[in-house]
Amino acid sequence: QVQLGESGGGLVQAGGSLRLSCAASGRTFSNSPMGWFRQAPGKEREFVAAISWSGGSLYYADSVKGRFTISRDNAKNTVYLQMNSLKPEDTAVYYCAANLNGRTAALTRGEVDYWGQGTQVTVSS
Repeated sequence: QVQLGESGGGLVQAGGSLRLSCAASGRTFSNSPMGWFRQAPGKEREFVAAISWSGGSLYYADSVKGRFTISRDNAKNTVYLQMNSLKPEDTAVYYCAANLNGRTAALTRGEVDYWGQGTQVTVSS
């Protein structure tokens, strides 16, 4: 059974940092683009960041550029999201995502084959 398991969420004050991890199991994603999306209460799920299978191409939503960094360790089948300078508007459930067709740009548009279960990030003001 293929699973994406997120961890690292929690409560942090504005200006603080968190590092999310997404560990994949059941198959290797070393050849697949992976990324992060988030969904705040009452809002639609939105793209946050994506990384190509090699790590050579990175994509970010304008709202997180310069504050968030996506990375991956293919040997561990894991993708990370380092979140710095957090703001209250970053509060959301964060979801890990994977695309099997190899196109990172498609992942940024929401073409996702696997979703994680989500991890809550709450930023207090």
